[in-house]
This record gives sequence, C-alpha cells and structure tokens, in this order.
Amino acid sequence: MYPLKTCVVCGEEFELKPGKPGFANRCPDCSEDESASPGSKQPRDADERRNQSEMNAERRRTIRDMLYRKDS
Repeated sequence: MYPLKTCVVCGEEFELKPGKPGFANRCPDCSEDESASPGSKQPRDADERRNQSEMNAERRRTIRDMLYRKDS
C-alpha cells in the first residue's frame, strides 16, 4: 500500500505511487489539469471538487466499515 496524501488544490486524498506525473502534493486529476494545455480540459470548480471529495470520503468510510465491521 502506498502512502495517502491530501491534495493541496482540492483536498482529496490520493495514494502517492512511484512515477506519478505532476507534483507529489497534488492528486492525479489536479496534476493533469496543471499540465494540460490551455483549453484542452475544463478545470473543475470548487463546488465540483468539494462534492467529489465528499463522495470519495463517504465511499472510503463505507468500504472501511464493511471490511472491519464485527459480526456478532
């Protein structure tokens, strides 16, 4: 398992894998936005990033609960 980092742009957690393009403190999506040529991809606005981050956090919490729940 790779270390979890928090993106400084959108606040989303991501795994820092060897050879990841872009900056080590930015998620792959935000690194891709930075390296893309202007006009080739629309940048995500703050609300969209926040919604995506909340969905990912809920998804991680659900998976963690499913993996570690105690069956009595």
